[in-house]
Amino acid sequence: MSEGGERIVLLSRRGLATLLAAATVLLAGCTTGTDAVDVTNGGQFRFVSATPSGELIAPDDRGSAPAFGGTLLDGAEFDSSSLSGSVAVLNFWGQWCAPCRVETPQFQQVYDDVAGQGVEFLGINVKDNDQQARAFLADNDVTFPSLFDPRGEIALIFRDYPPSAIPSTILLDRDGDVAAVYLAAVDPDDLRAALDTLLAER
Repeated sequence: MSEGGERIVLLSRRGLATLLAAATVLLAGCTTGTDAVDVTNGGQFRFVSATPSGELIAPDDRGSAPAFGGTLLDGAEFDSSSLSGSVAVLNFWGQWCAPCRVETPQFQQVYDDVAGQGVEFLGINVKDNDQQARAFLADNDVTFPSLFDPRGEIALIFRDYPPSAIPSTILLDRDGDVAAVYLAAVDPDDLRAALDTLLAER
């Protein structure tokens, strides 16, 4: 139990696989709601109902995150090797996504709160044009970097931990292993609790 009463759940790899399978069935079967957008339906978007949950994978059961890279919305090049040694927050978002419009400013607040503590944030923008995405970040005073990934290619790289809805968030520990997966919008208090736990790991 973390400080403040937040409950952090450690999952085995089998438990995570079961969770992801159940989530995929849920996403495939729902056609209404405004919590997340299914991105697995043949490239078509449909709003589906999903409950955000931050589940930490037990350290011994974590798998390595795949290497990835690309061009940031500010035009700079990015390589995931730059995250080495840091806890990382990878957030898949789009400005067209209603939950993202709530979540992204909250992520910015958490980003500000953990500045200097060894946490890196990276947005991964999907299914947008670059002008819309940059305008959204400017309007919301978002200062952490975002990759421009209009075709969702990075999500496909994470095939063992598929971010099957937008927004989705993947947390990496300092060793570059996948430590947590959120399949919908993340409550900022849940995110802080998960980051505190990862930062406390040695």
